Amino acid sequence: MAHDTGICPSLNTVTQQTYLSLAIVGILILIGIVMIFSKQTERIIVKKVKEPKLKKEIDLSKFKPEEKKVLKLIQENQTIFQADLIEKTQFGKAKVSRILDRLEGQDIIERKRRGMTNVVVLKD
Repeated sequence: MAHDTGICPSLNTVTQQTYLSLAIVGILILIGIVMIFSKQTERIIVKKVKEPKLKKEIDLSKFKPEEKKVLKLIQENQTIFQADLIEKTQFGKAKVSRILDRLEGQDIIERKRRGMTNVVVLKD
C-alpha cells in the first residue's frame, strides 16, 4: 500500500544501491591498476633467420630450344606473368601453355592463378 502514500518503495534502498555501485567501481579500478602494473617489463622475441636458398642447376641439354627460351626468361625474372612470356617469346598462347605444362610436369616451375592470367615461378 505504499503506492497510495506517494512514496516510492525503492527510495529506501537508494543509499544501499549507491554504496554497491561505488564498491563495484572501486573493484574495477583496483583490477585495472593491478593489470597495468603487473605487465611484463621485458619481452623476448625470437626470430628465425632463413638461410639463403641455393639455386638449383637445371640441365638444359634435355630441353627443346623453345623450352630453353621460356626457361631462360623465367630464370631471369624469377616470377613472370604467362601473358608476358607469350609477348616476349612471340609464341602462341597454346604453345606457351604446352611448354609450361611440360616444365611443370618436370617439377621445374609452378603456375599460380592471378586474375585472368597465371604467374609463373621457379620451384625451389
